[in-house]
Amino acid sequence: MPPDMPPDTGPGPARLSGTRDSSPAPVPRPRDPVSSAHPEKAVDGFTALDGTVRFYSFVKAILMRTSARDVLDFGAGRGGFWFDDPSHYRKHMRDLRTTGATVTACDIDEAVLGHPCSHHRETIRPGAPLPFADRSFDVIVSDMTFEHIAEPEAVARELMRILRPGGYLCARTPNRFGYVALLTRLVPNGLHARLLARIQPGRKAEDVFPTVYRMNSPGRLGALFPDCEVSCFRDSAEPAYFFGNALLYRTLLAVHRLLPAALSTTLCAFIRKPSGEDRPGEGTMR
Repeated sequence: MPPDMPPDTGPGPARLSGTRDSSPAPVPRPRDPVSSAHPEKAVDGFTALDGTVRFYSFVKAILMRTSARDVLDFGAGRGGFWFDDPSHYRKHMRDLRTTGATVTACDIDEAVLGHPCSHHRETIRPGAPLPFADRSFDVIVSDMTFEHIAEPEAVARELMRILRPGGYLCARTPNRFGYVALLTRLVPNGLHARLLARIQPGRKAEDVFPTVYRMNSPGRLGALFPDCEVSCFRDSAEPAYFFGNALLYRTLLAVHRLLPAALSTTLCAFIRKPSGEDRPGEGTMR
C-alpha cells in the first residue's frame, strides 16, 4: 500500500456486528388486557362487543333513512374521540357529518367551541332555553349526557321543541339499574375524577362531569316523552372499569354475559317525535 494512502475505512468486524448503533433496545409494552381477550381488536382498535359501534350503527341508519339535513350533537363536549380514539372506523361512525348533514355541537362546557367535527358550535346554559328555533333539527344525538341532566322535564320539552316532526332523538346513557350506575351513585361526585383516574387510566379529567341519573330507564323516558315512539335496547358491551387488570376484565366480561337485560350496563334509546300525520297519543313504548 502506498504510504500516502489513508487507512482502510471499510466495514470491519465491529461495524458488521452492529456496534455503530448505540441506541437502546425498545422496551416491550405490557399487553393490553382487552386485546388479550379480543384478538379482533388488532384489526382497527375495536372489538366485536364495542358498544359505541353498536349505538352509532343505529344512529347512522336513522340519518340515512330520514335523509337528515340538520343534526344536533347535544352534550358534544370537546369531541375528545377525534383526538384520542385510535380506531379509524369508530371515529368515522361517531362523525355525524359523514352522511352529508349539517352538524351543530352544543354543550355547557366552552370546550365545545373547539369541537373538531361539526359545522356550528354553541354553548348552552343549564336551566335556560336552548338557543335554537323551533323545529331546527331532523335528528338529535345525545351520547352519555342524560345521566348529567338535573332538570329532565325542562330539557325533554326543549329537545322536543327544537326537533322536527318525525325526527329522532338518539340517546345512549348508563342504565339506571346497571352496576356501573349503582356504584357511581355511592361515590360523591367530587371524587369521580380521582377514582376514574385509577379505574380508567386513559380517561381525562376534563371528560368527567357530575351525575344525577334522572333520565336513565325506559320507564322514565316513556314518562318524559309521552307522545313519542320510544324504542330502547339495553346493552352490556365490553367492560370499561377494570383498573387495567386483565383478570378483572375477563371476570367482568363473564358477568356481562350473565346479566339479565334489566341490569345491563347501558341503555340506548331512539325517540321519534310524531309527524304531522300521526294522531296525538299514538306514541308507544318498546
